[in-house]
Amino acid sequence: MSADSLVTFAAPTPTSEPTPSADSAWQRLRAEGLRGLSFRQCLLAAFLLVALALGGAAAQAMLALEHVALQGRQASQDAATLTAQVQRLAERTVAMERSARQFLVLDDDGLRERFRDAWQDARATQEALGRLMAEPATLRLFAEWGRQADAAWEVLQNPGRARATALKRLTPLFARLHGLNETLTVQGQQAMDRRSDAVLAELEQQRRLISAIVIGAIALAVVLGLAFGHWLLRPLTHLETAIGRLGDNRFDQPVDVRGPADLRRLGRQLEWLRQRLATLESDKTRFVRHISHELKTPMASIREGAALLRDGVAGPLTADQAEIVRILGDNSAALQRQIEDLLSYHALASDSQQLRRRPVELKGLLERVVDEQRLLWQARGLQVVVDAAECAAMVDGGKLAVVMANLLVNAVRFSPPGGVVRLALEQDDTGLRIDCIDDGPGVAAQDVERIFDPFYQGRNQAPGARRGSGIGLSIVREIVQAHGGSCRLLPSERGAHFRIEIP
Repeated sequence: MSADSLVTFAAPTPTSEPTPSADSAWQRLRAEGLRGLSFRQCLLAAFLLVALALGGAAAQAMLALEHVALQGRQASQDAATLTAQVQRLAERTVAMERSARQFLVLDDDGLRERFRDAWQDARATQEALGRLMAEPATLRLFAEWGRQADAAWEVLQNPGRARATALKRLTPLFARLHGLNETLTVQGQQAMDRRSDAVLAELEQQRRLISAIVIGAIALAVVLGLAFGHWLLRPLTHLETAIGRLGDNRFDQPVDVRGPADLRRLGRQLEWLRQRLATLESDKTRFVRHISHELKTPMASIREGAALLRDGVAGPLTADQAEIVRILGDNSAALQRQIEDLLSYHALASDSQQLRRRPVELKGLLERVVDEQRLLWQARGLQVVVDAAECAAMVDGGKLAVVMANLLVNAVRFSPPGGVVRLALEQDDTGLRIDCIDDGPGVAAQDVERIFDPFYQGRNQAPGARRGSGIGLSIVREIVQAHGGSCRLLPSERGAHFRIEIP
């Protein structure tokens, strides 16, 4: 790992260079402030903002309802006061008329004083009504009422000798006063109706306002929730992706996590782990390569010595000695094949990331791979069925041929004599799909999770066949992942069903 490939996560330090503007400085300060918060603090801030939005809507609704309730209560009080005052004015009018008629009949000054007291009380009542009913029409009625009362007082002041004539003069005046009282009653009722309508209109307006505020608060809460959710979950997604790459032994991409401070700190730790694992993987590969090369020379000497003994160069061998030499030669040959497989795996694994993409006709490529392995599957009495349509894709043809060959060899190795191996190739708008299905014993449930691990030997082995090195499917996965695809084992009632998908 070179020093240039390392990613530095040091926190920004203040510099003495002048800022371009106050606005940009404020934006940087605000961004640094958000980045300095931990995941828990950001989550708390998100809940507080959402609660503030909904709480503000609730507070506004409470204030609006309280305002409407006050208006309704005031309207009820005004209606009760207006009704009482109109009734009192009618009673004062009746008292004035009674006192006036009694005065003209009995000629008692106390009755005239009673008239004046009732009249003054009626004026006070009119003033109270005027505060509740300040319309011009009502004021004109009060003025007319006062003129009629003044005219009645003048009659009482100068009744003359003909009391009967004075009584006749009072009758139309009080009839007019009673009519004015009835008109005031009607106008008072209309005024209260208008006040009630105004309260209802205000209530409807406040209802619409509250509905708009609540909808706006909910929308704001949703937007805030989505924004904070995206901002908080994005680094978690990056962490999950980074951990997945580390689990797949892909150490080529650096771990760069943005967001809250604690998640960025975790990202830096994952980046350190990636670099450490990449170094260990490089050391392991180099060690295996060196030790394999070191083993090839003595192993070749052992095989050559066994061959010389078998050919009788050192003298004739007894039957037991010949059997020992045969066992020595066979096992040294098997050991050399395993060393060569190990070297081949590391070479392919190292070279799998270097793709040379070009347009490749896939059906022809698959048919060539099947034809190259013809001797292998015909020797076991198998039938290989190819189901592929004419299609082409931008892939590395050589490496994809290795993938198909490894799948086919693996299926042939585990298929019973007379079995069928089916290879299907399909291409659609999403990408390329390759299926390999055999009639073998399938993969044990305990091996499903590790079937693509290097050098892993499954529990279900082909009867009578030499145990493989366990690197074929590992190479398949390396090449497919280099193409950006995936390789997985699908559930199957019989045999093994491998599927490769390349976007």
